Amino acid sequence: MSQPHRSAIAKIVGASLIGTTIEWYDFFLYTSAAALVFNKLFFPTANPLTGTLLAFLTYAVGFLARPVGGLVFGHFGDRLGRKKLLILSLVLMGGSTCLMGVLPTYAAAGVVAPLLLTLLRLVQGFALGGEWGGAVLIVSEHGDDRRRGFWASWPQCGAPGGNLLATAVLAILSATQSDATFLSWGWRVPFLLSGVLLLIGLWIRLAVAESPVFLAAQAKAAERAEKHVPVVDVFRRSWRQVLITIGARMAENVSYYVLTAFILVYVTTGLHLPKGVGLSAVLVGSAVHFVTIPLWGALSDRVGRRPVYLTGAIGMAVWGFAFFALLDTKSSAVIVLATIVGLVLHGAMYGPQAAFFAEQFPTRVRYTGLSVGGQLSSIAAGAVAPLIAVALFSAWGSTVPVSLYVAAMCLLTVIALLAARETRGTSLHDDAVEAETAAVSP
Repeated sequence: MSQPHRSAIAKIVGASLIGTTIEWYDFFLYTSAAALVFNKLFFPTANPLTGTLLAFLTYAVGFLARPVGGLVFGHFGDRLGRKKLLILSLVLMGGSTCLMGVLPTYAAAGVVAPLLLTLLRLVQGFALGGEWGGAVLIVSEHGDDRRRGFWASWPQCGAPGGNLLATAVLAILSATQSDATFLSWGWRVPFLLSGVLLLIGLWIRLAVAESPVFLAAQAKAAERAEKHVPVVDVFRRSWRQVLITIGARMAENVSYYVLTAFILVYVTTGLHLPKGVGLSAVLVGSAVHFVTIPLWGALSDRVGRRPVYLTGAIGMAVWGFAFFALLDTKSSAVIVLATIVGLVLHGAMYGPQAAFFAEQFPTRVRYTGLSVGGQLSSIAAGAVAPLIAVALFSAWGSTVPVSLYVAAMCLLTVIALLAARETRGTSLHDDAVEAETAAVSP
């Protein structure tokens, strides 16, 4: 790769990373607040676990909106371009999060408060449904075939980066304020901070160039006077790749939310430890996660996407049992270590994922296929993971059913990966992708 091109791809990667970090900050801020604040301020009940379940129900609503966002953003992203839709998703996400910071609580507005919270959560989910696919594509389609796994893994770092930022802000506020002050007004600060982050993200993303692969495909379609409807085409011609994408994300989605969301519930409600213990574990784990994701992506450029992804899925199936055994020691250091190992294994799935999924679809439906497959799995996996984990723990009084749940999702992912083709080094130009896809089609 020439030096000028290396500089250009680094700029694209930086813009995508910062944008996805801001959007995931907004999304994960809600996740942490649902476990620590919203259950008390918007869903007050006599039973803490019941309040947490209700708070996580609104959390799940955001996931229900993600496939809709994926369809809408994917369709127009494949028709109009990646850049325009990425800017729109950032505005919607940042605006809805900032408004959460000024919402009245249940004590002030009654049932209107949780209804408004749910509405804004829907907007968040809709925006994130379009964000992920566009962010990883604009990097994948700018980069070269040989190092795509490494470059495309950087937008994936936005998830731990956003979680790191959200958890750090909450941890600082929690450590510097009394519980009463934090519940009174302190929790609003990180939501209002999203407005500042939104302006920074917009300034950076407006300078990003459109994907050259998309522009070439668009010009080619114009020459042939081709008309297509991406939403229809992806289910007609690429349904197998959509199913593989859904299956491959099951273990990754479920394990992540168990490691970063359910841990906050289990540490405080199940082990009766201060909330700072869980927050610290997620904070340190996210920092390590951030660093290791590109390493896994780079490894997938050398040995293949599937071997690296399978390592993470199989490892997570085993670690799901060890994770809770280590948490039960109630040792802060051991809890941090358990979270770090879990997130490193998650990174083995998350690192090569962007390049692996992008390489499954032709350009004309790539944004749609990537978004629809990825976001449909978010309903079946991420949306219900904390709900199922809390419900299983509440019903059985044990974390063993939660570990079995994680292992079952890992099995689904292994099956999907074995059904997929290896895509390392594949060209993203339409003719090459279509030839590869046709070669493995039943």
